[in-house]
Amino acid sequence: MADDKGAIVMVSRGRERDLELLIPTAGSPNDDDSCKPSSSSASSPQTGRETFYIVFRSWASKKFMTGCVILFPIAITFYITWWFIHFVDGFFSPIYAQLGIDIFGLGFATSVSFIFLVGVFMSSWLGASILALGEWFIKRMPFVRHIYNASKQISSAISPDQNSRAFKEVAIIRHPRIGEYAFGFITSTVTLQNYSGEEELCCVYVPTNHLYIGDVFLVNSEDVIRPNLSVREGIEIVVSGGMSMPQIPSILNPHIRPIDSRRMTRS
Repeated sequence: MADDKGAIVMVSRGRERDLELLIPTAGSPNDDDSCKPSSSSASSPQTGRETFYIVFRSWASKKFMTGCVILFPIAITFYITWWFIHFVDGFFSPIYAQLGIDIFGLGFATSVSFIFLVGVFMSSWLGASILALGEWFIKRMPFVRHIYNASKQISSAISPDQNSRAFKEVAIIRHPRIGEYAFGFITSTVTLQNYSGEEELCCVYVPTNHLYIGDVFLVNSEDVIRPNLSVREGIEIVVSGGMSMPQIPSILNPHIRPIDSRRMTRS
């Protein structure tokens, strides 16, 4: 009986060893070694594809934005030019259409020639008299006179006539604090009479939000910095938000007297 029991125990132990060899446990070192190469081999191609995708996406996005930056001003320029040609061409093209003449650009050329002839005629004494008479009638109309005055101020700002131009010169003044400067336009000059004598002041208009929305400052003429910029260049600088400002603007009057901190009303 004892021999039979020992034989049964040996057989059962043998079966347990066979099961352990066939079904390895989760914590066995052999299993870890077998799984590591398979996981690394499966993850390395996937990591390579993700890296290539990220690099390609970054490169493509940069090149696309570069193309947009280059083509945007070109497209805007062509669109505005094409719209302007059609707009000006529309003044005289209906007249040519009634005559049976259909030539693109003929109305535009006629409009440009008409504007040139108006400029030549209005520069004469007779044209100036007719213009003054027409302004006299327009300024007595209740609603139309405000529109005409606003549009005339806009056109006079870039007028080539120095006497009638609203913006005389481009100016840079120290404002609002010491060491800070504001960009503006000289519109007129005044003479201030005080106890110490007369002081020449420049009326400097500083745009804040738009070309015709800003503040007016009376600054001593010796404190006004006059850069070597035309009025049209100054208007371009204001409209572009300072992006067209030259990197090294030259100054016409480099000898500016030192500013007194007691004269600064704003800090």
